[in-house]
Amino acid sequence: MTTRILFVCLGNICRSPSAEGVFRALSRALDVEIDSAGTSDWHVGEPPYGPMQAAARARGYDLSAFRARLFQARDFAEFDLLIGMDTDNLRDMERLRPPGNDTPVAVFTDYADTGADHVPDPYYTRDFDGALDLIEAASRGLIAQLPQ
Repeated sequence: MTTRILFVCLGNICRSPSAEGVFRALSRALDVEIDSAGTSDWHVGEPPYGPMQAAARARGYDLSAFRARLFQARDFAEFDLLIGMDTDNLRDMERLRPPGNDTPVAVFTDYADTGADHVPDPYYTRDFDGALDLIEAASRGLIAQLPQ
């Protein structure tokens, strides 16, 4: 059975498309569908942020085909797991949760053994490699918990 996972951040131009690209590359052998979205509509339709794409490309991940989209209430029904990059993302997603829906929502770093409680936004921190380090660690941790 296919597991459908949605990665969510604020603008869907740095962290969540990177998580989508990294997870897609690392989970090729699994039966998963992956997407990403943002809780704000500032960048809808735009590609991932250039410096984020460059950092990902340096590690072998191609984010160029992704385009930002807005997280919507229907995502609760369309995905089996919703993963936010920080607790603000979770709060924003929960505001749209339909009554009676029990789709699990988690912070991505819950799957990483790094001690980090969120993936800092490299759009502001400029630490694109640090964000990718956390995303890779959390991706590996999540993959270990999925049906093989």
